[in-house]
Amino acid sequence: MAKLSIADLELAGKRVLIRVDFNVPLSQTLAVTDDTRIRAALPTLRHALEHGAKTALISHLGRPKGKVVPSLSLAPVARRLEELLGRPVPMAPDCIGEAVKTAVAALPPGGVLMLENCRFHAEDEKHGEAMSRALADLCDIFVNDAFGAAHRAHASTVGVTQFVPVSAAGFLMAKEIAYLSQALERPVRPFIAILGGAKVSDKIGVLKNLVTKVDALLVGGGMAYTFLRAQGVEVGASLLEADKLDVAREIMEACRARGVTFLLPVDHVIAEKADAAAPTRIADSTGLPAGWRGLDIGPKTREVFATAICGAKTIVWNGPMGVFELPPFARGTLAVASAVAASGATSIVGGGDSVAAVTQAGLADKITHLSTGGGASLEFLEGIALPGVAALTEKKGN
Repeated sequence: MAKLSIADLELAGKRVLIRVDFNVPLSQTLAVTDDTRIRAALPTLRHALEHGAKTALISHLGRPKGKVVPSLSLAPVARRLEELLGRPVPMAPDCIGEAVKTAVAALPPGGVLMLENCRFHAEDEKHGEAMSRALADLCDIFVNDAFGAAHRAHASTVGVTQFVPVSAAGFLMAKEIAYLSQALERPVRPFIAILGGAKVSDKIGVLKNLVTKVDALLVGGGMAYTFLRAQGVEVGASLLEADKLDVAREIMEACRARGVTFLLPVDHVIAEKADAAAPTRIADSTGLPAGWRGLDIGPKTREVFATAICGAKTIVWNGPMGVFELPPFARGTLAVASAVAASGATSIVGGGDSVAAVTQAGLADKITHLSTGGGASLEFLEGIALPGVAALTEKKGN
């Protein structure tokens, strides 16, 4: 990376503020139910602690909308982190202010403190200068390891960098950027992108950018029906963005012009409603019956997609192939997960449902990189500079 890494810095005795992404799910009893994001930050945290930093951790959790919401406190996260690190992780009363500044300064070298939810302050999302300065006042070094928030220009991701001497990437941030950059700039070919999810409108920029990079583009999920309708196929009551038909045609034409293989579902699991108890049928792409909705790719499509995937050397996957949260419509997404895992390709999977599918199928260890940031990875794949990365200090000579 052209940006400084935490590995480039002398940390002993320094106050180091690390922006992490601990926006994790909590149970009704306020216990962490999925610690994937916490575990992903451990290499950076352990490096800071082992090198004698006085480490303060800052994150958001949920959407408190600038107000103190006790159920969105990071205290349960601190308790889980204590278990993972095997050392105490005390909780600060806030994320800024004199009391927090004093607590950080009082940390011993190798000590760690969890700051309270930064979004308890409306100024964070507003990129407020006062909060940015207050955060900078806590530290000598700022480290951003929150790739999942790197596409947001907030006080805790970008603003703070304007008032500290040095800002660096954590190991997770550097890893995310490295894998995504290599896929876009130096892929081993064939390079295949698999895109799913509900709407074409969410991924227009990604589609247009990937058409110029990939050898094949596989499209499933609700967004496939806008493309099928653009080809003249009747899609019944399936999700359809009628105002995006011209965009869909433009993308398909760009694939034809560049020789990019473009694959859509050839059959579908359909039902009259997205309900786990609804009767289902298999329909092919000659036309879906009126009143029925395509809710997953069908068995023939699973085979077609798996064949394309098995020949790939680089794979980027973002978005499910159907209504993955309902078991009758999860088979397509799980089949793609299995094919990607078995491909032997360099594979990068992003987006909550895609990562969940890989994890649920017990295939996480067969994927080269599971991205912790769905929105951030999409913007990166679109070719957009991420504010949280752009704000970091450049390495000398770059």
